[in-house]
Parts: sequence; structure tokens; C-alpha cells
Amino acid sequence: MIYLASDHGGYSLKENLKFEIQNLKLEFEDCGNTALDEEDDFVDFASQAAQKIKEGDFGLFFCRNGVGVDIVANRYQNIRSVLGFDEQQVRMARNDDDCNVLCLPADYLDEEKANKLVEIFLNTPFSEEERFKRRLEKIKSIKSIN
Repeated sequence: MIYLASDHGGYSLKENLKFEIQNLKLEFEDCGNTALDEEDDFVDFASQAAQKIKEGDFGLFFCRNGVGVDIVANRYQNIRSVLGFDEQQVRMARNDDDCNVLCLPADYLDEEKANKLVEIFLNTPFSEEERFKRRLEKIKSIKSIN
């Protein structure tokens, strides 16, 4: 399952990418916003989507610069989120770090580039190399420090 989330800043890009996801015959759920609302807050939609992500699921989150939704996503224990700008960076985030959420900066990507990053993200498997598994286990053991 792929969970989508965006505020007004990422709304158009998310809506356009939904067609691409449908064409790939992938199952998804749009966690909002489902209408363009200039007063909405990315926190609400990214939180809703992040809470639903389980092992094997993915998230695609959108806002103007991608940073806000990335911060929200990484607050959740089951999330390994990456702010995606570059094809190789997104590929390595999946291969090395088993990232399960891709945050896209709508103000800095055109639709074609965003489609390519999503395609790479969804089609790149985690390598399962021992060194990467070891690092992920260490990350899981870190507790929040307040």
C-alpha cells in the first residue's frame, strides 16, 4: 500500500502523480488533503499517513520544500523518510537505508522529475546487505531524547 499526503503546496503535484500510480496499477490511499485549501497544514496529513504505514508499505508526501513533511514523517518510529531531489540519492536511500517514505519538494521539481523519483523509489529494493541491516538495527535502538 502507498499512502499519499500533501498540503496546499504539494497538492497539484500529488494529484498529478496519482495518475502515474494508477497507471502502474499500484494500490494507494490519499490521506489528504483531498481539496486545495490554502489554509491547511502539512502536519495534519503527513501525520495521518505516517500512522498508517506498516512494514512493506510506502509513503509519498508533498509540500512546497519537502522539509516539513519529512520532519513529520521521521517523528514516527516505523518511518525512514528521505527528502528526494536526485535520482541517485533516492535510489541509495532505498538500497542502503530501506527508506519507506519519499518526501518531494513541489516548488523545486517538475512533474516529469517527480515521476522519475517516485518510479525509482518504488522500484528499488533494499539490498539486504549485512552492513545496512546492522545500521538499521542500531537506528531502531535509538530512543527519543527530550
